[in-house]
Amino acid sequence: MRGLAAVAGRERGVVKASRMKVAKKVSKVTKAGKMMKPKRTAKRLLVVANQAAAAEAARRARHLKALSCVSGAERELEELVFGDSLNGEEDELLRRLAGPRRVTAAEGKDLQEESSDSGVENEAKRDLLLKNPAWVDEDDEAEENVNMTHKYRKDLMKSDAETKLTKKKLKKRLEEQFQQAMGGVPAWADLENRKTSKRTLSDSDSDEDDDLLRRTGNFITSSESLPRGILKMSTCLPANQERFANGKLVTVQFHPSAQVVMTAGHDRSVSLFQVDGIKNPKIQSIYLESFPIYKAHFSVDGEQVIATGTHHSMFFVYDMMAGSIIPIPKVRGVEEKFLRNFELSPDGSFMLLIGNSGYLHLLSMKTKELISTMKVNGRCTASAFTPDSSKIYSYSKEGEVFIWDVRSRKSLHKFEDEGSLEGKCIAVSKNNQYVACGSSSGVVNLYTTDACLKENRPKPVKAIMNLVTSATCVTFNPTTEILAVASRDTDEAVKLVHLPSYTVFSNFPLFRKKQIYLTQSMDFSPRSGYFSIANNKGKALLFRLKHYSFF
Repeated sequence: MRGLAAVAGRERGVVKASRMKVAKKVSKVTKAGKMMKPKRTAKRLLVVANQAAAAEAARRARHLKALSCVSGAERELEELVFGDSLNGEEDELLRRLAGPRRVTAAEGKDLQEESSDSGVENEAKRDLLLKNPAWVDEDDEAEENVNMTHKYRKDLMKSDAETKLTKKKLKKRLEEQFQQAMGGVPAWADLENRKTSKRTLSDSDSDEDDDLLRRTGNFITSSESLPRGILKMSTCLPANQERFANGKLVTVQFHPSAQVVMTAGHDRSVSLFQVDGIKNPKIQSIYLESFPIYKAHFSVDGEQVIATGTHHSMFFVYDMMAGSIIPIPKVRGVEEKFLRNFELSPDGSFMLLIGNSGYLHLLSMKTKELISTMKVNGRCTASAFTPDSSKIYSYSKEGEVFIWDVRSRKSLHKFEDEGSLEGKCIAVSKNNQYVACGSSSGVVNLYTTDACLKENRPKPVKAIMNLVTSATCVTFNPTTEILAVASRDTDEAVKLVHLPSYTVFSNFPLFRKKQIYLTQSMDFSPRSGYFSIANNKGKALLFRLKHYSFF
């Protein structure tokens, strides 16, 4: 770089000297201009200027040639020896004089070597970051073995040699058993599909927003609420098509989170089916020897099935995760000859056993032990928890409804069901807005919860009188838009009530077509997409409610 600076300095000196010579010649000519003619003077000046310009151009070409002959190695050597201390003006002058620089073969090789050196440095840095830890605790890596001979894990053994399994293998074994019981991986347990569906949903929402901004016009559409009059529905194959019950089917219930339905009946069996509306394949069946089932119910988390018998003081718990059937013998403190009817709290904490002579036994769902006992006047025929599990509505045979506080186990209020001769069934809506009471006269009174808590003789907002025999079953759908009422004493005695208008759907059941027979139990799927009825013929009839898009 110092050599380039010296050459540039000499170049500036040569240019300056040539300009001075031209100026002197011009001055001589102008001094002698008095003796010369104007035309000859102009020609002489033009010739002198051309000669000076040609000489300057030749000198510049020679200097540029000398500059271009300097190799890249020489430039780097000068930089290392003298440093890079040229000011900005000299750098600009040298760049203009030298023009665009060409990279020689030697310099290209040097650049490749530099890039390879930088790659080696990066690899060295990565190796430094990926070094193994300086110290490892061997106990952390040791896998703890689980004793498989325990009574709750015996069913998971595939051979007698598997007396011990690692925790990882036991976890995998439990997952396989759960998937077998559920008929595959449920949608709520498939994390990858849930993430993908969320991303797809967000993308579709953004597309809809963009489409909304592109269009103009009338954006008033039809309401998403359930219309009155005619209910759009279709009849599917029975939910238990692959295994009808031998006798009366007393319970049908949808799983709280999986697309599964459970049936139970007097044939001593509990069966699980996957609901697809087409084939409804069977997942599993269990048999309880000498135990005709009176009622069965899923636990709130969907991992257990509780079943009571027709003539027993004990009940069974079927643990679907462990694949075991656990008998619960006579509960200490509960002096009942038979345990039949029961209810589970929506929060999964309590189990309410409905005994004789008006006794209500509150059990812990976790330990199945007695917490407290309450008593109503007369005999209790039905009970229901509120959606927040804070209160219990119990319906007596005398037509009175008692409201209990679960925490204190004290009676908060009591009211009379209007016109009731004998209480049969009771239900509370999922949004805690309505209470439905069915009596032996076939009348189902619909009350608001506010009126039930404040008045001793509240007026029903609607008295449903479409049944001519005892109302034995009432059920609200999850959106509180439909109330199903039924009687087990007459064939086809089922009605679906449109709650916002308190009117009955006219197209169900089908006119002059015997299909349902005697209704024993009813249930709606978690999002109201399906409706099922258990009858005395051992079938779980299945209907698709087309207004609702999901299961």
